[in-house]
Amino acid sequence: MEKNFSMEKKEKTRKIAVFAMFSAISVILGFTPLGIIPIPPVAATIIHVPVIITAILEGPVLGVLMGIVFGVISLTTAIMRPSIISFIAYNPIVSVLPRIFIGLVAYYTYKALKIKKESVRIGAAAALGTITNTIGFLGMGYLIYGDKIAYAIGKTPETVGKWVLGIGATHCVPEVLVAVLITIPIVFAAKKIRR
Repeated sequence: MEKNFSMEKKEKTRKIAVFAMFSAISVILGFTPLGIIPIPPVAATIIHVPVIITAILEGPVLGVLMGIVFGVISLTTAIMRPSIISFIAYNPIVSVLPRIFIGLVAYYTYKALKIKKESVRIGAAAALGTITNTIGFLGMGYLIYGDKIAYAIGKTPETVGKWVLGIGATHCVPEVLVAVLITIPIVFAAKKIRR
């Protein structure tokens, strides 16, 4: 009984440490240029990658919590560094809520794939987590603020959907590639350290 309590306490302490570490990494990525990788002609964000890694390593609960951290960072940076359409991120339904699903999708993708090749499972989780981020944020922003986005960028409400889709497509592909390339070695290294 004493041994189980000690093991549970160690496990809980480890999970708190991992969460704190990835939260700190998210803050650094969110508030510095390190979170954006220029891949001409676009820039790929990697701020969502700690959410994916945490979910794969620590499960859906910490994945959700990391998604909330990412969402709050997104909301804060939109306020601190406003752009022409950052008003969509002022709403937590756009900036926070969709980010909760990144960790859930990544974790359950990783667990659901019954493939022996671990790198494929991790890569698929990273890819689908990234797609969830893009669709969730842009989709929610469009659903709630489509007309305001159209006005802000000088488009008609009828054509703004195509514009949002174009932004999503041009950013999502490099973000998926970068997320997969970063997530696989980090998850492998973390699992190796744990053994």
